Amino acid sequence: MAVIAMQSAASGLKALNTRLDVTANNLANVNTEGFKASRVNFEDLLYIEKAQPGTENANGDQRPTGLYVGLGVRESGTQQDFSQGPPIPGNSPLDMYIEGKGFFQVQVESDTGQGGIAYTRAGNFVLNADNEVVLANSDGRRLQPTVTISADAESFSVSANGEILEVIPGQAQPSVAGQVELAIFINETGLTQIGGNLWVESAASGTPITGEPGSENFGSILGGSLEGSNVDPAVELIELIRTQRAFEMNSQSIQAADETLQSISQLRR
Repeated sequence: MAVIAMQSAASGLKALNTRLDVTANNLANVNTEGFKASRVNFEDLLYIEKAQPGTENANGDQRPTGLYVGLGVRESGTQQDFSQGPPIPGNSPLDMYIEGKGFFQVQVESDTGQGGIAYTRAGNFVLNADNEVVLANSDGRRLQPTVTISADAESFSVSANGEILEVIPGQAQPSVAGQVELAIFINETGLTQIGGNLWVESAASGTPITGEPGSENFGSILGGSLEGSNVDPAVELIELIRTQRAFEMNSQSIQAADETLQSISQLRR
């Protein structure tokens, strides 16, 4: 009946509205360091079975197909794209770009992340008032393990294996102020997004595996650079147009179903 068509089309409008929200968020973060684009996955709903395939008639002939009417669509989840973002020049010696797999670890509240640790691909690090290396976001999350630069250091840099080197006056060679550790996950798409360029561990992601940059399965560090957003504006704009057209078609389905119901209601006149 036309009522089913209206309900199915309405579920399509709801699902497409979610896709529109996700696409808009991707475009809004086209310049966010370490941001990973998301997409919406959909799944069809239950079906009304009006005829079952394989049933036999009086002659023993089997029905080759069934007769099913679907009840619409729903969002099954959002899936993040963890492909590498482009390197962009940084303006701080503590800017870091992960070439390959891995996340930086930063300290958060104990009730926010498992063990008080969150994970990020954004490498825009700076020093706080205590000369600790912190993430240059609104909360200034400390890098974990904590790295503190000497107050009298003339300069500092980051090596490919994650060593933070500082130059102390009077010393011939740079000294190691600390070591950056990276974390990887079996299912990184299962991480929970909490904003602030951060993810936290979830049951779906599995527990983190930590190690030094450049070692097996871990990416290396490119100092003085940042990882840009992996959002492709052209792809997102095309997705925006596709969503808009699909929204219009579902709206037309509702309009057609409404006209059908109106015609039925006028049959007795």
